[in-house]
Amino acid sequence: MECVVLAAGEGKRMRPLTAKRPKVMLPLANRPMMEHLVLAARDAGVTDFIFVVGYGEREIRRHFGDGGRWGIRIQYAPQRHQHGTADAVKAARELVTGRFLVLNGDMILKTEDLVHLSQKPGSCMSVSTTDHPQDFGVVLEEDGLITSLEEKSANPRSNLINAGAYLFSPDIFDLIDQVRPSPRGELELTDALAVLIARKQLLAYHLTYWMDVGYPWDMLDANATLLETAKSGNSGTVEEGVVLKGTVVIEEGSVIKSGTYIEGPCIIGKNCRIGPHAYIRGATSIGDDCHIGHSSELKNSIILSGTKIPHFNYVGDSVIGSGCNFGAGTKIANLRHDHGPVKVCGKDTRRKKFGAVIGDGVQFGINCSVNVGTMIGSNALFAPNSYIEGCIGEKTVIR
Repeated sequence: MECVVLAAGEGKRMRPLTAKRPKVMLPLANRPMMEHLVLAARDAGVTDFIFVVGYGEREIRRHFGDGGRWGIRIQYAPQRHQHGTADAVKAARELVTGRFLVLNGDMILKTEDLVHLSQKPGSCMSVSTTDHPQDFGVVLEEDGLITSLEEKSANPRSNLINAGAYLFSPDIFDLIDQVRPSPRGELELTDALAVLIARKQLLAYHLTYWMDVGYPWDMLDANATLLETAKSGNSGTVEEGVVLKGTVVIEEGSVIKSGTYIEGPCIIGKNCRIGPHAYIRGATSIGDDCHIGHSSELKNSIILSGTKIPHFNYVGDSVIGSGCNFGAGTKIANLRHDHGPVKVCGKDTRRKKFGAVIGDGVQFGINCSVNVGTMIGSNALFAPNSYIEGCIGEKTVIR
């Protein structure tokens, strides 16, 4: 069984985090999100992978290589211009030799589901349910067959959606050849699927678990779910007077200083300095080369590599890019006074608690206050005592 992983897109909805990396390489539990998907497919018996790459492909190739360290084989199919999902699948045409899976690279699936999907007797689409079907392709199903697929309907006829995992035979490429550009100017895979639906040849498989990582705040739920399966381990140094509760992973070269209290699940990357007297709460992932210092508190957050949160800081329910620096006393709010759902740049996160999305290289002076639902572009600079809210563009300077 071969598996085609679609990983060519930038992930514009993930900006500013994708300013210098492809979406599929954003970390969850300190691994690129696509790595979790690839490992699930490998454990389902897939040995041969074809990665369709484009934006930021150098980082993907550098991380995965030929797949040898995971016991798999990887080939790469460049999609130089992203002209839609059908065009992405078509890019793998010359490398596919038989029946194959197609997976969107930005979702979390279980191995068991991929086993069952790969064993289906014909072309198959995975489906799942959601409480916001208007954001996806809405599906109708009857007796195990897909009978209708409607993209992002304002008035969805069901809560059953296309989950972005498929099983095809090479015959799908003949249908893709017939696809014409949509009103958006893209070649849509759904147009090829419509032919299979009309022929009553597209099976449905109901996933037992599926998580789409479409926006930065979705990363928090995915990160928390993946941390639940982690096993405690300490390859670093833990000084006397440190308290570790629950599942805590400490990678090599990291030092946890006295007085620090960590409530898992939590993962701390390589060569980090934590404490003294830091407080890290559950569902937090800290990347390599980070510093979380004296009297700083982190909760339910993702911190990318090289970021410094060193003195009297609070970060809750947030995603922080790489190479950021928090001045002493800088804090992020994460709850509205009316306890209503948080919006980021006008987009409803459907979360009661959410702090901020902060791009790479952002520098805060001392005593900055970041309001709930703020998005900050990469390399922005803020003077001491700044009050920050809303959507802040990259390279913004507040003096």
